[in-house]
Amino acid sequence: METDGTENSGPAEDGSDAAHDLEVMAEAEAWALVGTRELGRLAVCISGLPEIFPVNYRTEGTTVVVRTAPGLKLAGAVLGRGVAFEVDQIDEAAHIGWSVVIHGAAAEVQGTEALLAADDLGVEPWVSSPKYRYLRITPDRISGRRIV
Repeated sequence: METDGTENSGPAEDGSDAAHDLEVMAEAEAWALVGTRELGRLAVCISGLPEIFPVNYRTEGTTVVVRTAPGLKLAGAVLGRGVAFEVDQIDEAAHIGWSVVIHGAAAEVQGTEALLAADDLGVEPWVSSPKYRYLRITPDRISGRRIV
């Protein structure tokens, strides 16, 4: 992951002098922030085109476990060459926030013990359709930025 650093983002859009800085996070801070949320975005490639899906998730160590259902999202994640996963928290009024992006490989969680362990993480879907499959994202890299 990139190391410490800041970039000045220039003047605020409202024309004020309240410019914000863009800070690059340390990896530990990025993981800590990912662990505070439960909704992220999973990006996969389907038929050569990028697709992005909102997903419910939890972290387990330095992996991300996503609850899903059979379909394009699951197929694109496990059959593709890799995935991206993004989590953020933004305060639009104050023009501050953070974003973490994880790139890596996704595999479907299989086997009774692994499925029970994934179920114990408490990933609760926000929609009523049944979601009884799990993906585990193992990262190749993680990067985080904060607007302050």
